[in-house]
Amino acid sequence: MAIPRVLVIAGSDSSGGAGLEADQKVLSAHGVYAQTCTTALTAQNTLGVTDVHITPPAFLAKQIDACLNDIGCDVVKIGMLASAATVEIVGDKLAEWRGQVPGAGRVVLDPVMVSTSGHQLLPGDAVRGMLGRLVRGVELVTPNVPEAVLMLKEGSEGDDEVRSPGDLEGLKTLARTVHEKLGPKAVLLKGGHVPMCRRNGTLVKAMSEEDREVVVDVLYDGVEVELVESAYAKSRNTHGTGCSLASAVAANLAQGLELKKAVKRACQYVGVGINTSISFSKGAGPINHFHNMQRMPFVEGKFVEYLLDREDVKPVWKKYTHHPFANQMGDGTLPVDAFKEYLVQDYLYLIHFARTNALAAYKSTDMDAITASAQIVMHIDREMELHLDYCKEFGLSKEDIVKQKESLACVAYSRYVLDIGQSQDWLALQMSLAPCLLGYGAAAQRLHAQYAEKHDGNKYWKWIENYVADDYQEAVRVGSALIERNAANQSPSRIEELVRIFIRATEMEVQFWNFGAHCSVE
Repeated sequence: MAIPRVLVIAGSDSSGGAGLEADQKVLSAHGVYAQTCTTALTAQNTLGVTDVHITPPAFLAKQIDACLNDIGCDVVKIGMLASAATVEIVGDKLAEWRGQVPGAGRVVLDPVMVSTSGHQLLPGDAVRGMLGRLVRGVELVTPNVPEAVLMLKEGSEGDDEVRSPGDLEGLKTLARTVHEKLGPKAVLLKGGHVPMCRRNGTLVKAMSEEDREVVVDVLYDGVEVELVESAYAKSRNTHGTGCSLASAVAANLAQGLELKKAVKRACQYVGVGINTSISFSKGAGPINHFHNMQRMPFVEGKFVEYLLDREDVKPVWKKYTHHPFANQMGDGTLPVDAFKEYLVQDYLYLIHFARTNALAAYKSTDMDAITASAQIVMHIDREMELHLDYCKEFGLSKEDIVKQKESLACVAYSRYVLDIGQSQDWLALQMSLAPCLLGYGAAAQRLHAQYAEKHDGNKYWKWIENYVADDYQEAVRVGSALIERNAANQSPSRIEELVRIFIRATEMEVQFWNFGAHCSVE
C-alpha cells in the first residue's frame, strides 16, 4: 500500500513546538511520511525567537531536488520562508518539478510572517515575493487575520483601506478579498484573533475574555463559504498552531480527502491538541500533537516478552514457574502422595482446559485461530492419554481418577477461565489460558536444563520430558503467535485489563500447585 507523502518546506524551531519539528509530529500522527527542506534555523523557545539563520538558497534548492527526485510527494506544505531569495528559489523549484511530480503542484501555504511572540519572520520584500510567486494558484493558503491584512496591504500597493474584521461577516469578507485579489484556489482564514460568542443564537464578536466561546475559521474556495466552528480554548498552549493546522490539512489532502473534509478534520485535530496539551514551558507551550495516537508499551511481536518482564508480573510468574512443587519434581524429592494428588487434579483440570480451548475456537472468527485452538484441544487429548499411562505407573487407573472430586483449587481455576471465556472476548480467554500454556513449558525447560545430566531414577522425569517435547513447544509457539498478533491491535487500557487477567490466572496456577503439594508457599 502506498504511503502518503508530504514535502515540508519550512524553518526549524529549536524548541520543537512549531516549524519543521511540529510539521513532522503532525504528519507522523496522521500516518503520513514527512520529508523536510529547511529554509532557516531559529534559536527560539516558547518565550520568543532570539535569532534566525537563513539556509543558503542554493542549498535549499538541492534539498528540494533530492526529495522530489527520489521519493516524490503527494502534497507540499510551505511554512516559514525567511527571505526574498528563499521565496524565489522555492517558486522556481516547484514550477520546475510540477510536470514530473504532480504533488509538487498541490501546495498548502501557511504564510508565516510574524511569530506568536511578535518577532518578524518574513521581511516586506519577501512578503511581496511570496504573493507574486507562491500564493497565486496555490491549492490553499492559511493566513490568520493579521497575516491576511498584511498580505492584502502588501499585495494591493499599500492599500490602507484594509481593516481587521470586527464580526463574522467581516471574516467572510476578508477571506473573499484574499481569494479575489491574491488568487489562491482556496483560502482558510483562521479566526483565532476574533473570538466569538452567541447572542440570541447569533455569533457576534466577544467583547471580553469571559465572553469568548467560539472560534470560527472561514474556508472560501471561490464559490462557497464554509464555516468551521471550534470551542474557544482557554489555554496558553498555542505555540505552533498555525504550522500544525496547515500540516494537518496537507496530511488529509495527501490521504485523499476533499478540501472541506481535510480542513474540518484538521481544525478538530488542532482543537483537541490544544485542549489536551500539558503546560511544561514558561511561555506559550506547544499543543499535544499525538493525542490521536495510542502509545503501546511494547514493540509489535514482543508482547509476551514484555508481559513476563513487567514488574507486577515477575513476582507471581517466578512464584509459579519456580514453585517448590516443580522444583521437587525436578530433583525427584517430591512425595509420591503429593504427586498422585496432583495427577488426579491435573487430569480433571485438563478436561476443563480442553473445554475452554473449544470455546476459544467457537469465539474465533478466522480459520487460523480456529485451527490453532483445535490443535491445542487435540494436543490436550494426546496429553491426557500420556497422562493416564503415566498415572498407571503410580497405581492410578482412569476409574480411580474420574471418581475423585475436584479440589477447591481446581474448581476455582477452571471456573475462572471458563467465566472469562463466557463473559469476555477471544483474547481475554487466551490470556486466562496463557499461564498454563506458557508456564508449564517454561518450568519444564528450566528443570530439564538443570537436571538433564542427573535425572536417573527420577520417577517424575517423564512429566518434564512431556512439556519440553517438540509437539508441546510447538503448541506454545502457535499460541504465543496468536496472542502476539492480536495484542498488537489492542488499546493501552485494554492491555492493562489483559495483564490483570494473566496475573489472576497465574495466581490460580500457584494455588493449584500449593494444593497438590499440600503446602503453603509465601
